[in-house]
Amino acid sequence: MILLGTYCFSTVPSITPAYPSLPLGPYFDLHRPLLYSKPSKFTSLVINGHRRICDLFDLHKEQVPYEVAWSWQKEIVRDKRAQITKEGDCNDTLIILQHPPVYTLGTGSTVENLKFDMKNAPFNIYRTERGGEVTYHGPGQLVMYPIINLRMHKMDLHWYLRTLEEVVIRVLSSTFSIQASMVEGLTGVWVGNQKLAAVGIRVSSWITYHGLALNVTTDLSPFKWIIPCGIRDRQVGSIKELVREGKPCVGHGRPDLHNLDDASLIHITHKSLLEEFSQAFQLEYSHRNISSPMLYERK
Repeated sequence: MILLGTYCFSTVPSITPAYPSLPLGPYFDLHRPLLYSKPSKFTSLVINGHRRICDLFDLHKEQVPYEVAWSWQKEIVRDKRAQITKEGDCNDTLIILQHPPVYTLGTGSTVENLKFDMKNAPFNIYRTERGGEVTYHGPGQLVMYPIINLRMHKMDLHWYLRTLEEVVIRVLSSTFSIQASMVEGLTGVWVGNQKLAAVGIRVSSWITYHGLALNVTTDLSPFKWIIPCGIRDRQVGSIKELVREGKPCVGHGRPDLHNLDDASLIHITHKSLLEEFSQAFQLEYSHRNISSPMLYERK
């Protein structure tokens, strides 16, 4: 296994959630098997001579419990590894969604970066196998989980991380005229001193999972209970905050953005993320639907 985020490579056990999961809508049933549509046959991965197929699960309007999405990713990775062994390759996959409020810890996380007692945590906490430190996921944050075969792209984890960051930078520039950048020695996407997008990945047999989280209309107050990504001297920001407060980093040519409601901001950000991701990785989407209650919680 390979993991990357904040350059830490140890493995640690899971933490039992401190609080019960938030109530789920009728769309989810954690006690039924995962049933998602899979190609019945290996699909040609080249479109017009150069584009690979990417199975897209677009749940950007849904708040999928973190443990559900985590289990789902690992199942897809297992399926892809088996398909590669049998057929030599597999389609790539992209999941895009939101999460109910949750804290997640990477392999490099330490409790010193939590400002609360873990026995009395404000939200569920999960220690995961992704790289990086503690972060928060919640409504209004778009999370992308690319599960792609890097053998067919580029077997370079730094290239992969930088490409994910570049996707977000292009979204912010093309859609919101926000001037964002990478910061040497740090992961994620930054606007001045504020981090708008966090990136933490794991790679198994050159198949990626976990991914990136972009704050769009996110309530940023839960970040105050942690030291996000273990970085003490920087802040966390959101697209909504930058656009509506007219920060200098936002281009003045987009006054139409100032009056957009939260749903509209999520919609146009989601659309731009999908477009920029497909361009960066030269992918063509094959839209996939969930055929029954989507996921279940694995032991």
